[in-house]
Amino acid sequence: SMPKCPRCQKEVYFAEKVTSLGKDWHRPCLRCEKCNKTLTSGGHAEHDGKPYCNHPCYAALFGPKGFGRGGAESHTFK
Repeated sequence: SMPKCPRCQKEVYFAEKVTSLGKDWHRPCLRCEKCNKTLTSGGHAEHDGKPYCNHPCYAALFGPKGFGRGGAESHTFK
């Protein structure tokens, strides 16, 4: 059976597959959970199995300063 994309839950065919975080994704589905920027396999951060771009999103959300951890961020990314 075909692997299922973690983002859209649809089957991933070999030609469109990108492997990251130990799972197979559709290329357009591998994008930052926060800002939706398309990511490259291995060129991004991860939290709870979800992909994030390293900067600024992962650093802002989960970085050592703890910025954004309390949900006090006043801006949202659309």
